[in-house]
Amino acid sequence: MDASARRTRRRGLGAQIVVGLSLLGLVAAFFFVDAGMRGYAERQVKQEIASNLPKTVTGDVSVSIGGLSVIWQYLAGSFDRVDLKSSALSVDGVPASVHVVATDVPLDRSRPVGDVRGIVDLGPAALNTLLSDSLLSGAADAGLELGQDEVSYTGSIDLLGFPIDYRATASPTVDAGSVLLRPTGARITSGAGGFDVGDLLSQVMGEKPVRICVASYLPDGVTLSGVTVTPERARLTLQSSSLTLNRASLTTLGSCAG
Repeated sequence: MDASARRTRRRGLGAQIVVGLSLLGLVAAFFFVDAGMRGYAERQVKQEIASNLPKTVTGDVSVSIGGLSVIWQYLAGSFDRVDLKSSALSVDGVPASVHVVATDVPLDRSRPVGDVRGIVDLGPAALNTLLSDSLLSGAADAGLELGQDEVSYTGSIDLLGFPIDYRATASPTVDAGSVLLRPTGARITSGAGGFDVGDLLSQVMGEKPVRICVASYLPDGVTLSGVTVTPERARLTLQSSSLTLNRASLTTLGSCAG
């Protein structure tokens, strides 16, 4: 191979290297700009949500947008996935830890989000604030405690003119916008020791499950899909396929029938 051919080959190889480096630079610039757009979009979503929440909701919410390219998602008109988290949100004075995952989130806030799934963790103190009024039928000093897959509470009722201390247990389930507490047992704790007394259930909890309305704390269209209980917390799972991220939707709270 003569010198002229070698120079031509080196020039061709050099041109390929320049083109390759240019493409790499463009790719790097795209991802750099995309990362900046992602941060901007997350701040905008956070600001929109904070400004549209009911006045009874306080606390900081972090926002994370998933998916490969935010620029492409902007052009497509929706975000693939938006994660909302708050470890210390307060709803009408009830503290909670919240994690919400929304998928197919349209930029047009008049359109509903494709799917919303959420987890709300409530500690014993929050549950006492939220549930005490429904639990207290005739027992103004009852206190709610959490166990493994059950709740229990102690209190005192007046029975035939005598104060009777009790401890009752119930199994939690959900029904649309309510948590139902189905009675499972009761013990009289007055005096030394304690003993089972089935008849006390009707005095303490009534014959029907206690219905605790949660929907009045949630945007209309968000429903309860499950509840699990451990000694540390009660975890409510939520879902919706009709929620829109605008003020009218977020500030219109649900209600429970009956």
